[in-house]
Amino acid sequence: MSANVDLNNRPDYDQVLQDIADYVLSYCIDSPEALDTARNCLMDTLGCGLLALRFPECTKHLGPIVEGTVVPFGARVPGTSYRLDPVKAAWDIGCIVRWLDYNDTWLAAEWGHPSDNLGGILAVADHLSQKRVANAEAPLTMGDVLKAMIMAHEIQGVIALENSFNRVGLDHVLLVKVASTAVCAKLMGANREQLLAALSHAFVDGQALRTYRHAPNAGSRKSWAAGDASSRGVRLADIALRGEMGIPGVLSAPQWGFYDVLFSHTNKDLALKPEDQRRFSLSQKYASYVMENVLFKISFPAEFHAQTACEAAVTLHPLVRNRLHEIERIVITTHESAIRIISKVGPLANAADRDHCLQYMTAVPLAFGTLVAEQYEDDFHAAHPIIDQLRGKMEIVEDPRYTREYLEADKRSIANAVQVFFKDGSSTEQVAVEYPIGHRRRRAEGIPLLEDKFKANLATRFTAQRSAQIFALCKDQVQLSATPVQRFVDLLVI
Repeated sequence: MSANVDLNNRPDYDQVLQDIADYVLSYCIDSPEALDTARNCLMDTLGCGLLALRFPECTKHLGPIVEGTVVPFGARVPGTSYRLDPVKAAWDIGCIVRWLDYNDTWLAAEWGHPSDNLGGILAVADHLSQKRVANAEAPLTMGDVLKAMIMAHEIQGVIALENSFNRVGLDHVLLVKVASTAVCAKLMGANREQLLAALSHAFVDGQALRTYRHAPNAGSRKSWAAGDASSRGVRLADIALRGEMGIPGVLSAPQWGFYDVLFSHTNKDLALKPEDQRRFSLSQKYASYVMENVLFKISFPAEFHAQTACEAAVTLHPLVRNRLHEIERIVITTHESAIRIISKVGPLANAADRDHCLQYMTAVPLAFGTLVAEQYEDDFHAAHPIIDQLRGKMEIVEDPRYTREYLEADKRSIANAVQVFFKDGSSTEQVAVEYPIGHRRRRAEGIPLLEDKFKANLATRFTAQRSAQIFALCKDQVQLSATPVQRFVDLLVI
């Protein structure tokens, strides 16, 4: 037989896909901590979406592809009057959730924002619940939504623990697509074969490049990329449920599979044999670990690697606000991931460029004592040249301990320290913050502030009475879990 002839023995589905499918179809979510955190995550994620509706650059993307389209049992987009097919509704919900870079975060070898999956989850659940009620069937409940969120968080986060897609130039929204595909397929009633087929198509898709998150090409696509990915997950689930065949060896096929085409030259920092360096490294089984340990962005709409730098800058603000022009240099001590992802010098072209710049996100609270979304906009930046003056005086230094503890499972710190030096030789103390307010280690301190954030975001779209009604329901774990999805979404439409 010629060596150039391909053997056409169809393989079993890659084990990675089988493990995801079996988790989604059979694992029982029973962790009280995970369910409670998911409830808080739901509040925070919806609030981030409501706040984003204040920005025309976001809202221009929303609504039906064809104006005037009427969709029976259409999924609703919170904070709007749109009723859309589930694929476009997932896109819109995901877009508003991610627009301000203010929803939850997961940091490991790869990073991302697992609540981005709510776009697909809520759109599918709302549509199916309306349809079921019309057919005299029991609707899905918000308890089903919370469990789907936990599973989506887990799939995205566990794969991210030891597998760096950014090192091969791929964007983390790949994992949003995979997680959304899995949990949405389950909500839609997929059997194991259909779920495996859907997952295989999620990996065989061409994957998004990270270039829109980095200098010199950082731009607003990063604000809708996750909505696009979650929406694609819904579409692929629908395709599989229509009977489309899967691609069993999508990951491992020699030359043509995901590993050989897109995952080459990664995992080299791990103690793996060369032949295993192109394979996913999965060190733990899927359960509810990720939701229990997820990071909330509570204080600042900023890329998470800078959250503790922002906290340190706010602490220093009273000491420097009247001496900004006396500053000689500012030293930011940080971890390797922050340097690689968000440290940049030179002109910043747009709001998306600024909210991924460590120096900008530190300079603003140093000068003004706070950091809000409006401070990334062009007009604010142009009106305050002091920001770029401060950026020009910044030095970025890596602390090896910060880098090491960022990845340690029992710590997962996101440490930054800031110190300001003046022209007269004096300096402030070095203010170090190793765990941000949204970290699991600071839950007791953080959740009341997260609830305040949610109430403030509700007030941007709803009356005081409606806001209070939504908040009270979201605070009650038992009542929320029992609420039919379509009834919950009824409260969120304009």
